[in-house]
Amino acid sequence: MKLLKQKYLASFIRWRHLHINDKQFIYILSVLVGFISGCTAVILKSMVHGIRHLLHVWSPFNEGNFLYFFLPMIGIAIAVLFMKYVVKYSVRHGVPAVLYAISMTKGRIRWHYIFSSVVTSAFTVGFGGSVGLEGPSIISGAAIGSNVGRVLKLNYKQIVLLIACGSTGVMAAIFNSPIGAMIFAMEVIVLNLSLATVVPLLLASSSAMLTSSFFMEQDVLFHSVELFNMGYEIIDAPTFVLLGIITGLVSVYFKRIYVKLNTSFERISTQRRRLFVCGGLLGLLLFLFPALYGEGYDFINMAMRGDSSFLFQYSIFAKFERSFVLSCILFLCLIFIKVIASLLTFGAGGVGGIFAPSLFMGAMIGLFISFIFTHFDIEVNTTIFVLLGMCGMIAGVMLAPLTGIFLIADITSGYNLFVPLMIVSAIAYATVRVFEDTSVYTYLLAKRKQLLSHNTDRSVLSIMKIRNVIETNFSTVPDTATMKEFFEIFKTATRDIFPIIDSNGKLKGIIKLNDIRHILLNSKQYETTLISSLMYKPELFFAPDDDMEKVVETIQKSNHYNFPVMLADGTYVGFISRAQVFSEYRKVSEFYSSDV
Repeated sequence: MKLLKQKYLASFIRWRHLHINDKQFIYILSVLVGFISGCTAVILKSMVHGIRHLLHVWSPFNEGNFLYFFLPMIGIAIAVLFMKYVVKYSVRHGVPAVLYAISMTKGRIRWHYIFSSVVTSAFTVGFGGSVGLEGPSIISGAAIGSNVGRVLKLNYKQIVLLIACGSTGVMAAIFNSPIGAMIFAMEVIVLNLSLATVVPLLLASSSAMLTSSFFMEQDVLFHSVELFNMGYEIIDAPTFVLLGIITGLVSVYFKRIYVKLNTSFERISTQRRRLFVCGGLLGLLLFLFPALYGEGYDFINMAMRGDSSFLFQYSIFAKFERSFVLSCILFLCLIFIKVIASLLTFGAGGVGGIFAPSLFMGAMIGLFISFIFTHFDIEVNTTIFVLLGMCGMIAGVMLAPLTGIFLIADITSGYNLFVPLMIVSAIAYATVRVFEDTSVYTYLLAKRKQLLSHNTDRSVLSIMKIRNVIETNFSTVPDTATMKEFFEIFKTATRDIFPIIDSNGKLKGIIKLNDIRHILLNSKQYETTLISSLMYKPELFFAPDDDMEKVVETIQKSNHYNFPVMLADGTYVGFISRAQVFSEYRKVSEFYSSDV
């Protein structure tokens, strides 16, 4: 049966090459990947809302409900068991896993991500895990694109484009934001902006959104807001600047807490211990602050209507609902503890994303500022503040200012807020860049030199490997050889550099032909002169796994043309040359920058 399938697939691929060119085929596949991604988003939405509905029917939430302690832990435990016994692989977090695949595994994403991230995140979020659905949806869509490309024997750039199509599709389906989703793929997934990439992304985005709209209501997760009758005045500009600075600073806090707590949770020795420690702490936070329950879109929708009653809903503080001071304290708690609740969810073993927590924190910042202004009888438009807060957090946390602008503009069904969105997004982004160089998504990959970026030079160098440019056609000479023995080796040599090695294969030194030419022409010294007395030890050398960016920087500063490569114990491997490195750079650069 397997051979029959392979035969039909091979026949189809041959037929395709004869009748459909690459560009047309990518357009067709982008629609297909968008459709499947839209279906994936629908399934995930339905699963989460179904689980949540069953839980509320089984045990309606009320003030001080102790189920907040246990429900998230139960959902995370189900997700962990599913990974261990069904998938038999760990499910990595969404966007970083996609970026890793693009940078390090030639776009290959394991096929199980198509369903595993959907199932595990549905249980995690459905039972109250304080994370979002976008990250798992994105890697699910990316896995669809990756595996479609692999099955159809596409090249690396085409597979990466389909990965971006899948990621764009699920984002468009979740947020009903085709343009925002496409911009997200270009800013975060990292693609060269050209017509060859824009058209497939638009097709995938439109296909996914139409699919989602066909099967279910458009505003299942995020209620659309119309702002045609809402305006702003130039006098409000200082407030927009202030909002940009605040969301930028909170984004810095988000990134640093994320990095610090992630490192701390990794030190907990076993999965069971992480489940009970992190799950227990998460349950405690949800008991104290029920608004942290789940991804938080219901509360964001309430915030956009100017309704802050969720601060006290199901809370042990409900009797103090009229207290302004307590309301302010609860706002601050939600803003600064949401990221901790999200990390506790991850630490316990849950699967989710940070997109929704970022939006939640932005909405709370906007609502909080509006709440303070209103308390002091300063008239403001709460909905606008909430939307601008979300825009600022997207720009700051993900270092994706255009995504923040276009996503919020899309969900408001118009571009009335375009100028304020640009102000807040730009200032939030600029504020974060003062303190941080990488986003939450990219900090670990960047640290490990495993990240492609919009900087073509860095991207090319991250793709290049020393192993690919090592030259081994140098004739080696034993360190015990005499000039007579060297002369016999020289007769068949093709290079004018000779590595001197000992009996264990370790590099002892180098001889250049020009340096010994005067002795080579004097046969009287052949018997008495040892080759080891003429060699010199290289000042610069590299290892096969050295970082190519540092290698190129060292080569540029040096006046040498050839550099030995050896292992950590000194074993000789070969040489790399200045010419070979830059020739490889030109080839990779041309491949990376050309159209699909």
